[in-house]
Amino acid sequence: MRNVTLILDDGSRFSGKSFGYEKPVAGEVVFNTAMTGYPESLTDPSYAGQLMTLTYPLVGNYGVPPFTIEPNGLATFMESEKIHAEAIIVSDYSSEYSHWNAVESLGDWLKREKVPGITGIDTRELTKILREHGVMMGRIVFDDEIVGEIDNGQLTMDNYAAVNYVDRVSCKEIISYLPDGTSQCFPLSTSIAQLNSQLLTFNSQLKKVVLVDCGVKTNIIRCLLRRGVEVIRVPWDYDFNGLEFDGLFISNGPGDPDTCDAAVQNIRKAMANEKLPIFGICMGNQLLSKAGGAKIYKLKYGHRSHNQPVRMVGTERCFITSQNHGYAVDNNTLGADWEPLFINMNDGSNEGIKHKKNPWFSAQFHPEAASGPTDTEFLFDEFVNLLKYTTIMKENIKKGLLLGSGALKIGEAGEFDYSGSQALKALKEEGIETILINPNIATVQTSEGVADQIYFLPVTPYFVEKVIQKEKPEGIMLAFGGQTALNCGVALYKEGILEKYNVKVLGTPVQAIMDTEDRELFVQKLNEINVKTIKSEAVENAEDARRAAKELGYPVIVRAAYALGGLGSGFCDNEEQLDVLVEKAFSFSPQVLVEKSLRGWKEVEYEVVRDRFDNCITVCNMENFDPLGIHTGESIVIAPSQTLTNSEYHKLRELAIRIIRHIGIVGECNVQYAFDPESEDYRVIEVNARLSRSSALASKATGYPLAFVAAKLGLGYGLFDLKNSVTKTTSAFFEPALDYVVCKIPRWDLGKFHGVDKELGSSMKSVGEVMAIGRTFEEAIQKGLRMIGQGMHGFVENKELVIPDIDKALREPTDKRIFVISKAFRAGYTIDQVHELTKIDKWFLQKLMNIMKTSEEMHEWGNNHKQIADLPVELLRKAKVQGFSDFQIARAIGYEGDMENGSLYVRKYRKAAGILPVVKQIDTLAAEYPAQTNYLYLTYSGVANDVHYLGDHKSIVVLGSGAYRIGSSVEFDWCGVQALNTIRKEGWRSVMINYNPETVSTDYDMCDRLYFDELTFERVMDILELENPHGVIVSTGGQIPNNLALRLDAQNIHILGTSAQSIDNAEDREKFSAMLDRIGVDQPRWRELTSLEDINEFVDEVGFPVLVRPSYVLSGAAMNVCSNQEELERFLKLAANVSKKHPVVVSQFIEHAKEVEMDAVAQNGEIIAYAISEHIEFAGVHSGDATIQFPPQKLYVETVRRIKRISREIAKTLNISGPFNIQYLAKDNDIKVIECNLRASRSFPFVSKVLKINFIELATKVMLGLPVEKPEKNLFELDYVGIKASQFSFNRLQKADPVLGVDMASTGEVGCIGSDTSCAVLKAMLSVGYRIPKKNILLSTGTMKQKADMMDAARMLVNKGYKLFATGGTHKTFAENGIESTLVYWPSEEGHPQALEMLHNKEIDMVVNIPKNLTAGELDNGYKIRRAAIDLNVPLITNARLASAFINAFCTMTVDDIAIKSWEEYK
Repeated sequence: MRNVTLILDDGSRFSGKSFGYEKPVAGEVVFNTAMTGYPESLTDPSYAGQLMTLTYPLVGNYGVPPFTIEPNGLATFMESEKIHAEAIIVSDYSSEYSHWNAVESLGDWLKREKVPGITGIDTRELTKILREHGVMMGRIVFDDEIVGEIDNGQLTMDNYAAVNYVDRVSCKEIISYLPDGTSQCFPLSTSIAQLNSQLLTFNSQLKKVVLVDCGVKTNIIRCLLRRGVEVIRVPWDYDFNGLEFDGLFISNGPGDPDTCDAAVQNIRKAMANEKLPIFGICMGNQLLSKAGGAKIYKLKYGHRSHNQPVRMVGTERCFITSQNHGYAVDNNTLGADWEPLFINMNDGSNEGIKHKKNPWFSAQFHPEAASGPTDTEFLFDEFVNLLKYTTIMKENIKKGLLLGSGALKIGEAGEFDYSGSQALKALKEEGIETILINPNIATVQTSEGVADQIYFLPVTPYFVEKVIQKEKPEGIMLAFGGQTALNCGVALYKEGILEKYNVKVLGTPVQAIMDTEDRELFVQKLNEINVKTIKSEAVENAEDARRAAKELGYPVIVRAAYALGGLGSGFCDNEEQLDVLVEKAFSFSPQVLVEKSLRGWKEVEYEVVRDRFDNCITVCNMENFDPLGIHTGESIVIAPSQTLTNSEYHKLRELAIRIIRHIGIVGECNVQYAFDPESEDYRVIEVNARLSRSSALASKATGYPLAFVAAKLGLGYGLFDLKNSVTKTTSAFFEPALDYVVCKIPRWDLGKFHGVDKELGSSMKSVGEVMAIGRTFEEAIQKGLRMIGQGMHGFVENKELVIPDIDKALREPTDKRIFVISKAFRAGYTIDQVHELTKIDKWFLQKLMNIMKTSEEMHEWGNNHKQIADLPVELLRKAKVQGFSDFQIARAIGYEGDMENGSLYVRKYRKAAGILPVVKQIDTLAAEYPAQTNYLYLTYSGVANDVHYLGDHKSIVVLGSGAYRIGSSVEFDWCGVQALNTIRKEGWRSVMINYNPETVSTDYDMCDRLYFDELTFERVMDILELENPHGVIVSTGGQIPNNLALRLDAQNIHILGTSAQSIDNAEDREKFSAMLDRIGVDQPRWRELTSLEDINEFVDEVGFPVLVRPSYVLSGAAMNVCSNQEELERFLKLAANVSKKHPVVVSQFIEHAKEVEMDAVAQNGEIIAYAISEHIEFAGVHSGDATIQFPPQKLYVETVRRIKRISREIAKTLNISGPFNIQYLAKDNDIKVIECNLRASRSFPFVSKVLKINFIELATKVMLGLPVEKPEKNLFELDYVGIKASQFSFNRLQKADPVLGVDMASTGEVGCIGSDTSCAVLKAMLSVGYRIPKKNILLSTGTMKQKADMMDAARMLVNKGYKLFATGGTHKTFAENGIESTLVYWPSEEGHPQALEMLHNKEIDMVVNIPKNLTAGELDNGYKIRRAAIDLNVPLITNARLASAFINAFCTMTVDDIAIKSWEEYK
């Protein structure tokens, strides 16, 4: 590719590479923010004389369709017979394409048509220059020799305004087109009389429209022909007034309308007939206005995009339009008989006029939109029916109720904290009093100042009714709490409760929700408007399911209706698989769907918004990297879609809008399609009538706050009433234009579960997700693969995966598939081979291959060179543009030694070579309008920063917590948001770095600057060097920021609060332990060991069980309790690989000990505030899984005193400033320290909210060096109890053993407050999905000690009238103690009744199954029963102490005894 330079009139220069025809050209430089439609735009005659810049970074993705000409002479896929633009300017050109209808690449087409193309331009910077300065002339020159020629005057530059481009592009004869696809041409010399008689014989019945061709696009002619008229096309200056015709149409065209006076005169003559309909488009609007006496002016930079919002004057109707013009009509000069018809909602310019009496009107935009939305095509039909829209009144509500989604679980995670918080913000802005029901105490939405009243209660019809009775709200919002809130709302509606209390559903009506949730209603609804759905049948029993599957033909997919994230669904290739799945699905839902599987089709999704005036927009469309067959929550998702052509994109867009209009959604919903990659065939998979996981993604990907807007629309606003929250000036009725690519990658934690099935399918298993932003696909995907935090460095340069059978691993997707593709490429597989096995679109594979090629180029270089300083700068730059990290580059060129140093060397060399990332804004409109946004990302595709840095040391950077995962989830987001709030309150500039789209902390109005980017050392340093902050907070984001402390400290970064050295002293167990010994604090006996001999010697000393773990962990990754030699040896093989620099620690495991936690804040080593909480379960259950009560109810006073004393010692020794957490073991009165984290812990939000003292606010003030008062309150004065219970998602994790150990397994939690322990336990257990059993309970209670623990609870059950069923040992023990039970048999035993059969027959209401020991769950009897309980949706408890607490709670009180009190009422 040759070097080429774009030189603008003001002297700015942009250098890039040529990918088209190589010749110097000149013209007016304009920009177009459309994301699709380059073949249509290039052939649009309106671009004549212009150098067209496309702001969307990836151009060429879907190649170029065949240049075929229809029998009537019109091009099939193009807008004219050749390219009219002088040249095309793009940021990233893709020579690879994968579309079925493409025949050549964009570059080849340009070369054929002799049109230059430049790639590698920072189009965002160019757009900003044009926006500031206005469009200007520019020239494209190759290498240096040509610059001389320009000076000799050889490459002349016309003044764009002076040339009559219309004359250049208008037809040179008269052509008549008929709707049947034929046409006839007449030379201009034909007399009028002759023409009239020939046209009459040619066709007499049809209405005739004369089309004045100023540079008409073929689609305009098509739109007219489709409506059954004859079109007579005449040159721009031809006097048509003698012809016989019924209507006049004036077309679009290039250049300055002032050069077309001849046309204006002819139009004026035609206006003598006041009954003659006249319609003009684009330039036609300007010529009609001139004929009517108005004036035209040149816009500063014109409108060229697919997302220009216009409003029809005097109505509530708004439209998204496609535009391409540089001039506008001056509204102030319209004559008295004329008025504006449309107005641009962003800048107020004229978008169309109409005559007050005569049938004359015009539109400045392109209703025919070949390339762009087809929303205004109706202008070609009648426009009269638009007058029937009348104004509707807004809802007038004083008090609104919002349902949250409860505990975070797989398929329903932090995204609903984000959408709920947004909705509450929207209601508050309207002065409405808000009530929130959400038991998830760790969320931001349940914090002070978000809702007016918060109820930590289960989101179930029973409790919601109680709150409605008490609070008497007038409206309820159901769309912001996931499937939980939706199902609850539907139940309240069906039971007539909403009607009874006169509560209005705000937003989408419940009937519409039911139409989308109930499969049969849904299919029926879509059939009414001829939209195709997947063939499926809803069945109520297993027999019907088998019949349906036979009729549809295998493979089929089975799914439960009304279920979340594909719960209870899966693919079946035969009847055996069907039977297993159907039983599981019926346990989640009374209705099960059997549908035809379309595995291998593309999956595409649109987020659509509608207000009640029927205005609709699509905010974002996304495409799954993986083909259909993998739940969309499990797939890598790319936004906007990369492989759809303009017509496919707009076909699906139009369908999405048609669907939501027909269903009657008010607010936001998403439409998922299956799309055939070999044709334009599609099926609608589903419509979610609520905000979903992808809505949060779409909001973050585009900067369009869907939840906020949806809440406002629910109150009755129209989209035209709202402003774009990012630009603050333009309208909210617009479709975002992206000049970047977004990539979402799920985060799985399947390694945390014994025996889990790793294959991905239609049921969701991921626990979190990340979103990466880049200007190239390669950059975005590599960033994303680093962000998921699974130890990978990108697409290449990872530890080698050991995969025995690559073909199988490609065919059957697991959580590692993308790395399998990398391995396959390394092993020499071609793109076609990988495509055959995975069905992933070749375009994506081609892009991944580009990364591989760059990697191989660096390997090649590394084999022959040793010095980093010799690395070619061009290769280094290419690698950075493709998203390679410094670490990957160091590894690829074969750096030997410590990789951390290697990356620092690369960094130093790169900075010296001037290869630095630039900061770009996300402003929703591709820089067309100035944005005040602080929503930023870094990229290597660009030359200038969008942000001006002051360097005043006035900012504080908070590092976020990254992807939600098991052990680090919404509670750290709460901590980050509280820190940001405090920083702002204290007058500093708050800066957040995080990349999790589900969070509130990545909401751009939570802080002064949001960097949506990686939390790697490299990227954090890039940002800190630009920001130059006063300091950095690493203690509120969990383990990821904590692990960066030492490396940042080594670069002299100011870490606020506790020093990096102290953090290391607490994290490194060797150092921490030595410190405890120094200050005389007891701890379980332990040793740090590096060989098996040493370990065995230590075990002989202390005896089994022992706890084995590596240093630096979060949520007990790779910790295990080993109770015998064989287990110990097997586990050490796993643990030793975990952490290279730190050996393994083995410690004595103390059985039957209580675990106690201390969460506190200290300043300079002195404790300011503290909270002590106790676990209900004994030690051995990870603290993240344990049920915690606070304040503690069963601790000795002596124990508490000792804990306080020890904590004071530790805080002083480590000189802590900020948040910290210490875990203790207490047995009798003996106290030992397990570990200490010098950061906020998972329980911070819980204790802060129960105690009503915001620990993070205190800690942030401490870290900012402000004086802090000790709070007055003491936790022992509270007269209520908080219980934090864990939410498990085992039902999602096929085959995993649902048993708890030292490795954390819970995905979320709830926190409930009650006047005593029983009340709080009952609320909490109901909130995480337990039900109070009706009659039969199955027990098998483990070891003798555990059996004894369960005795009192079993007695209570019998006294309460429950029927107990017990397995062998338990039955015997019960009998010896006079407790009545029925003996049932284990699966391995002969005899009846069989425990498993009873479960399958739904005869059991609750299972208590306590494993005898903590051996890794071999597939034994207990496992079978535990797993069956989970799969059949029967409540299961596997811990004796928790079972006792729950049984005690429901035996001593009923649901009706629970007090319905808000958080505020617990004083």
